[in-house]
Amino acid sequence: MRALGRGTLPQAWFQNFLIQDYLYLIQYARGYALAGYKSESLSELVAANRTMTALLDVEMPLHVSYCKEWGISQPELEGAPPDLRMTAYANFFLERGSSGDRLDLEIALAPCLVGYAEIAQNLLADPETVLEGNPYAPWINSYSGEDYRATVAQSIIDLDAFGKRRGAEARYASLLDTFKTASLLEAQFWGIGWQDGAAV
Repeated sequence: MRALGRGTLPQAWFQNFLIQDYLYLIQYARGYALAGYKSESLSELVAANRTMTALLDVEMPLHVSYCKEWGISQPELEGAPPDLRMTAYANFFLERGSSGDRLDLEIALAPCLVGYAEIAQNLLADPETVLEGNPYAPWINSYSGEDYRATVAQSIIDLDAFGKRRGAEARYASLLDTFKTASLLEAQFWGIGWQDGAAV
């Protein structure tokens, strides 16, 4: 991870990560479509639709624009073969949402949202991180920015409140297993951009 902060990560590796992240965003949006189906009230349905719409109408176009700056066209993004780690991760949260309820799904989706903010913040706090002249500085700044951190903080608050309504305390062991597995899959997904953990 520090290779991003130092700017030493090979650009081809980062480009590969961006491609797989695009494919992942499609599956992530499907997760929130499933959250809408699993909703038990109109307010829950509206919230799921709001997130899915933001992913499809805001985040994905921004991702496409950012990839274009790295020389990756949208046809390249859409035609790329999915990495098995990306597929395993997406299949996991979609399965949890399909076989469980919306709380199971929300817990399985949580490590992605929280993880990006944590990684960016850790990079900023790392004394080895250098932003000036770093080609990855815009990426670091976008996920460590005040707006994104506020979104994550509010999402955690919302998830806690949702968990209380759905009996999370009584289901803690099962939900914890889901969160642990999703976190492991999130970590493995990041390995897509690090060539199986090679040091840089």
